[in-house]
Amino acid sequence: MKKLFILSVLFMIIQLIVSCDNNNEGIEKTENEPNAIERGKYLVTIMDCNICHSPKIFNDKGFEFDQNRILSGFPADAKLPAYDSSNFIPGNWVLFHPEFTSVLGPWGISFSSNLTPHETGLGNWTFEQFKIAMTQGKHKGMENGRHLLPPMPWESFQALTDEDLGSIFAYLKSIPPVDNIVPEPVPPPTR
Repeated sequence: MKKLFILSVLFMIIQLIVSCDNNNEGIEKTENEPNAIERGKYLVTIMDCNICHSPKIFNDKGFEFDQNRILSGFPADAKLPAYDSSNFIPGNWVLFHPEFTSVLGPWGISFSSNLTPHETGLGNWTFEQFKIAMTQGKHKGMENGRHLLPPMPWESFQALTDEDLGSIFAYLKSIPPVDNIVPEPVPPPTR
């Protein structure tokens, strides 16, 4: 009887370990699931991530996303347009770069991140880092890092489920990598 009890307890412990291990692998399984990647593409599309994170090609329709640089963030070789700082009072205006990939506001100048799987983007990120960035608004998913700057709506993304976040992460890991080092934010001007 004692042996049967010990075997039962050991069996339950093994089941618990296997169950926990399977839960930890959930994101890795999601990354390779075609349905998760398609769901992630859908979510990235309806959440309009391309508006801020993809460079544009302007044409008679307005613009199209530059298909060679999808979700690669503010182009490292782009120049910021000049503005008249005597007419710009931080807190009264927000100015967008013509491609919408950088924004000048009371916080300074923010640049949209490279979301591609290149090492200059999300290439070395874990799912946990991605989740922290998206739901806690922490730069590079570092818990002690600075907050993500506007217009990144991370507060709204707190409502995303782990499954949704896993699908978005899987999609972003599946797109072509783009080598693009995005500049660091510029602090606001002092008066």
